[in-house]
Amino acid sequence: MTGRASRLLPQRIKMQNRETAAGQESLKRTFSKSPQFYKLTKTLFSIRLIVIFILFASGVHLAFSQENPLGQFDGHGDIGSPAIFGSASYNATNQDYTLTGGGINMWGTNDQFHFLWKKIKGDFIVRARMEFVGKGVEEHRKAGWMVRESLDSNAPYVDAVEHGVGLTSLQYRRVQGTNTAQFVMSITNADVIQFERRGSNYIFSAARHGEHFISTNFSNIALPDDAYVGLFICSHNTKVKEEVIFHDVRIIRPAKEGFVPYKDFIGSVLEILDVQSGRLEMIHRSAQPFEAPNWTRDGSALIYNISGRAEGWGRLARFDLATRQQSLIDTGFANRNNNDHILSFDGTMLGISDQSADHGGQSAVFTVPVGGGTPKQITPLMPSYLHGWSPDGKFLVYAGRRDGKFDINKIPSQGGKEIRLTGASGSSDGPEYTPDGKYIYFNSTRSGKMQIWRMKPNGEKPEQVTNDEYNNWFPHISPDGEWIEFISFPEDIDPKDHPYYKQVYLRLMPIKGGTPRIIAYVYGGQGTINVPFWSPDGRKLAFVSNTGME
Repeated sequence: MTGRASRLLPQRIKMQNRETAAGQESLKRTFSKSPQFYKLTKTLFSIRLIVIFILFASGVHLAFSQENPLGQFDGHGDIGSPAIFGSASYNATNQDYTLTGGGINMWGTNDQFHFLWKKIKGDFIVRARMEFVGKGVEEHRKAGWMVRESLDSNAPYVDAVEHGVGLTSLQYRRVQGTNTAQFVMSITNADVIQFERRGSNYIFSAARHGEHFISTNFSNIALPDDAYVGLFICSHNTKVKEEVIFHDVRIIRPAKEGFVPYKDFIGSVLEILDVQSGRLEMIHRSAQPFEAPNWTRDGSALIYNISGRAEGWGRLARFDLATRQQSLIDTGFANRNNNDHILSFDGTMLGISDQSADHGGQSAVFTVPVGGGTPKQITPLMPSYLHGWSPDGKFLVYAGRRDGKFDINKIPSQGGKEIRLTGASGSSDGPEYTPDGKYIYFNSTRSGKMQIWRMKPNGEKPEQVTNDEYNNWFPHISPDGEWIEFISFPEDIDPKDHPYYKQVYLRLMPIKGGTPRIIAYVYGGQGTINVPFWSPDGRKLAFVSNTGME
């Protein structure tokens, strides 16, 4: 029997047994006047169960497993035999999960609830945006994430839970059959629920969407390395079935302890964010990492660089949004491109930053037709990392290390003399023109932390735009010139660094000023949004998140 089949078998058979019992009971009621028909149908139910058992025991996956009706999860079922059966379903179109369930409680020494689970070994980060359906009956109906030793009703567990009344808490049972306890979080009415296991530590982070996480750390529990991890719902009433919808569900396998940056890599996920609704969509996953998607001007495709160190790294690829297929872009000898690449405002040209051996492995800026062709070198000095193209097509702006420090430089798009635009203390990076060409936005450490700044196209009148506890990188201006989006790293990160594989926020603020709000909670960092990534209509953003895919 395969490992996966053997793990699934007890839960599947348990579910099939319950379905069989329910079906037989229904048949008894419906066909009580026809005993012979009932006997025949009961026999068919039993044969169905035996066939399922044989198929699983032989390692054969049933059709519904091949179609993956549970999305990212392995199985689901009721825990503790609640009086009302629950359910779990996955909508592949909008990538939502809907759970229904009964159950008297998840407290005391035994639990009753419906559980949608996946067996996970080692560290993980799981995240979802949740909403209860309807007003509900009991104020302590519960839903959230759970890590559980087994599917027994009295098993040890730890969870991250939101109650119907708005209470947010971390519940746990240390030893099988003992009483549940909890920590009550300071936040209430959270709808973004994240749960992380890091070694023996469990970190529960909760937020009201658009706000920063409030977190608590719990480590005094011994759960197996290979545990049941998943979403759950409990109605807190034996006579009631409640319903919850989980949006933007992510199961993330973070970089392993001791990984070496720029040598060790994990996989990438291409995501699209609807700016108005905040809804996310995963459209492409790859074990070979890729980074920094640009949206083509016609809105039909995304362009990103293939990274990592496997065969093909450094190539640029076009991802067709209609066919969901990737095709390589011919950039000639410039085939070691990093994640600093942009399109001209008219969409006809592609600017790239290549670090091929032909120029000492240091990044130089080239331009090439958007469909591919012979690259033309623009910057004579290296290293140079391209970030912006002027709306009139006449200039490129980029970060370059000169005299041991990164500053913002400008150069004619056909080549010419480099013009330095910044010279203040600290490092500056990520320059980008506004659509009207009146300003260049960039990030700089000149005030201490990495913050967003802007200046005139000639480098005059620099003004600080953000001033908060985060390290803010890569400002990107919406096509209508009304909004700034940027990525925020935690304050414990070196302000001059924007590393891979960190928990970061994507934030949005009006270009006229105001308080930035979080529009996405992301495991990523380097390569997530290094380049302009707005859709041409300004309604969506494309970015890269990361997860291991072993």
